[in-house]
Amino acid sequence: MYPLIRFAKELLKFRNAPPLPPTGTHVSTHICWPWDLDPWIELNNGRTLTLFDLGRIPLARRTGMIPVLRANNWGITVAGNSTRYRRRIRAFDRFTMLSRMVGWDHRFVYMEQSMWRGGECCNQVLIRSAITSAKGIVPPAEVVRALGHDMESPALPDWITAWIAADAERPWPPAIPEDAKLSLPL
Repeated sequence: MYPLIRFAKELLKFRNAPPLPPTGTHVSTHICWPWDLDPWIELNNGRTLTLFDLGRIPLARRTGMIPVLRANNWGITVAGNSTRYRRRIRAFDRFTMLSRMVGWDHRFVYMEQSMWRGGECCNQVLIRSAITSAKGIVPPAEVVRALGHDMESPALPDWITAWIAADAERPWPPAIPEDAKLSLPL
């Protein structure tokens, strides 16, 4: 189930937080509750991705994105991600989440988020998001102008541009293995 109560709590908690520039960092603290756990009594990998929403949505609010989305009847969607899991987060562990927009290209916005316990990074995600309208993807430069900023994207780090290039090589739709073709209603 989506953590709606935690989501509302984060929005309330940061309702009066100072605005952030488009590439500012939103910092939040969270607790790993028993319902976040997998059978190995650690933060479930899928739940990790859901909990990252608790950083991205307040970030969007603090940068002014939410009113701009509403005013223009735009939406925002995750269009891809790459996640690294390096350290366990266990039941009742308190962790700090860092969320920021790194930059954008002609179609997508790239965000980086990480969860930290003390000075140790437990996991990190790179999110590729698209701002959408009834006509399709809204160019990020147009979104940034709607936010009231006249700026170019900061240069994307090499590791992000390498991920973009590698992901562009990935076939879509994926090939269906021969032994699975009879199992799908094609």
